[in-house]
Amino acid sequence: MRTVQSLPVVLVTALAFSSCKKETRPETFSRINAEVLQNAKAYATLEEATTTIGHRLTGSENGKKAEAYTYNKFKEYGFIDVQFQEFETKAWSRGTIAVSLDGENVKAVTLGHAPVEADVTGELVDMGNGLEADYAAKPGAAKDKIVLIYIGVLEGSPEGTRNLHRSEKTAIAIKNGAKGVVIFNQVDGGVLLTGTASVTGELIPIPAICIGKEKGFELKEKLKAGKKIEAHIQMTNHSDLIKARNVIATLKGSALPDEKIIIGGHLDSWDLATGAIDNGIGSFAILDIARAFKANKLQPKRTIQFVMFMGEEQGLLGSTHMVKEAVQNGTIENIKYMFNIDMGGNPIGVNAGGKLNDTTFFKTIGEEIAAVDTVYKNRFSNRSGLHSDHQPFMLEGVPILSVIGNLDRSIYRCYHADCDDFSLVNKEHITNTARFGTMILYALANAETLPAVKMDSETTKQFMIDNNLEEPLRIAGEWKWD
Repeated sequence: MRTVQSLPVVLVTALAFSSCKKETRPETFSRINAEVLQNAKAYATLEEATTTIGHRLTGSENGKKAEAYTYNKFKEYGFIDVQFQEFETKAWSRGTIAVSLDGENVKAVTLGHAPVEADVTGELVDMGNGLEADYAAKPGAAKDKIVLIYIGVLEGSPEGTRNLHRSEKTAIAIKNGAKGVVIFNQVDGGVLLTGTASVTGELIPIPAICIGKEKGFELKEKLKAGKKIEAHIQMTNHSDLIKARNVIATLKGSALPDEKIIIGGHLDSWDLATGAIDNGIGSFAILDIARAFKANKLQPKRTIQFVMFMGEEQGLLGSTHMVKEAVQNGTIENIKYMFNIDMGGNPIGVNAGGKLNDTTFFKTIGEEIAAVDTVYKNRFSNRSGLHSDHQPFMLEGVPILSVIGNLDRSIYRCYHADCDDFSLVNKEHITNTARFGTMILYALANAETLPAVKMDSETTKQFMIDNNLEEPLRIAGEWKWD
């Protein structure tokens, strides 16, 4: 096995290949591999950003600093065409919170888009997983109550129970008349999770909070024993009209400049920590993929845009703005693929969403990558979920791509939490994302024929159905096929 540690770190340049023969793709992959191992910057730049900037909340001063930081890095790496794509939106930020459950002050965090001001007292009622089936089993039980909901799927739930996003669970609670939502985490040790509780990006009408796993199960047991529990939630928050900026670096294609491949990841993060994992390991790997294209003098046939999206955490704001603008000006047809990297560290394969015309393309390039380093396992899937920046592109039928990561699962305990710190970042893993990501992107941008084409409306609809996305899209008001 050839590993990061055992590979030579000598830079292999194009001069190593005969000037009279065209470089093959495997040879290009080997050259990319050696250069990234020698000169990778993803780990160092993420460390610098988390140290000097901190969190990257959209609309905050830190968010502006992060936008400027990545803009300047693209310039430093040799990109001439670097632009800010500004958008105006309402951005949410937290204020104060005080929570009392069963007469005890409880540590809690506010979920995003909770009201600007709330002071609610009510009886706590256990609504299990917070899915439609839980409310159907207890008709009227949530009305004018504060509901207790598990963030995941409880042990003992019916086989095949599919979980929903915290925002979708909150929307169901609101529909059933709840006056407050208490979601408890699935991570041991009292870790608190933030994140939006809104399916629309607008303020929700009731307070929504997260408490620790242990406290949540303690409350469930008390309720199960028949005890009545009073809950009191008091909070203040902010919702202000702000301007934020996607950062876009463009590398123009040599043969098909009007065909565009977008590789993007969200630069923004929640404010409880530095967002090193979510999504520093994705966005800063993309920054290094861009650097590798310039350092290796890679000239794609198709235009590539490297995008740092803002506002993902607050409702896919930046990516939605980009897609809306592309639909309005007719350039959506030029976007042939959207490659999204969101916490996809240490890739071992790819997920290609959409209708594939060529089912062998990604397997073939995967074999070539695995020949460079067997750390890459050439896994493949053809599915999709929601709640990341690929979503607005996917809903317009654009084929999507992401990496299948192989991260240490323990880091996910800090997802959206106050422990999402740079100390969790594995240098080898983020370097793997940069080197394998560069190879995948290069192959895609230079494909003779793309493995998938833009889906028409009916094909997109069927892809959503096949991936069990109709229910969450309906809850969010984004199902557009009725």
